[in-house]
Amino acid sequence: MSDSVIMEIRAGAGGDEASIFARDLFEMYSKYAQLQNWRCFVLDSNSSDMNGLKQITFELKGEGVLEKLKNEAGVHRVQRVPKTEKNNRIHTSTASVAVLVKPPETDITINPGDIKMDFFKSSGPGGQNVNKRETAVRLTHVPSGLIVCSQVERGLDDNKRAALVILQAKLFDLKNSAAQSQLSQERKNQIGTADRSEKIRTYNFPQDRVTDHRADKSWHNLEKIMKGKLDDIVEKLSTLKN
Repeated sequence: MSDSVIMEIRAGAGGDEASIFARDLFEMYSKYAQLQNWRCFVLDSNSSDMNGLKQITFELKGEGVLEKLKNEAGVHRVQRVPKTEKNNRIHTSTASVAVLVKPPETDITINPGDIKMDFFKSSGPGGQNVNKRETAVRLTHVPSGLIVCSQVERGLDDNKRAALVILQAKLFDLKNSAAQSQLSQERKNQIGTADRSEKIRTYNFPQDRVTDHRADKSWHNLEKIMKGKLDDIVEKLSTLKN
């Protein structure tokens, strides 16, 4: 069983509130990782206004990480009154989560000649450049067409390494699929279109409740869950037939 996974969280429907929810999910998984004594490494992120995240890609390392997190893939939905809402109306927003296996380095060999590498400036909230030097990296794997980025405001070499980690995980996913078209369908099945109707879980703040629609079960004390107390949910999902 793998002791490392790559997770991608992307803001979906809901504008600024969706990006804030994406950050909330990242913080929830980060805190869960701390409670599990796992290590967390951010590989790529793209911030938005209102201190949100348009997307973030990160690696979690530790015992049992794949087994416990494999069921987190899908569209997560939040229902709450945004901080920016003046009329106290409840909004519904979404974020998508993908869980990829990080392969052992010996399992994936990438020909350097198959990679096109571009450099650009890291972007901050609202798309503004926060780094005057081109330290962000974009890798295009020509044979597969996969494109990955890393722009976590570190040095160029760090971003190269981070981008390669993401690329290896996605190529490993591709390798284990019968065909690229099947991988595309599987990835679409995982994260859908991030539409509000394609949900695996709903976080309902007014009712202080999280509902997992696959398990058809709800848990209360949402504040505790958002602080990483996911054990009850993870345990319940582990009993379901995949």
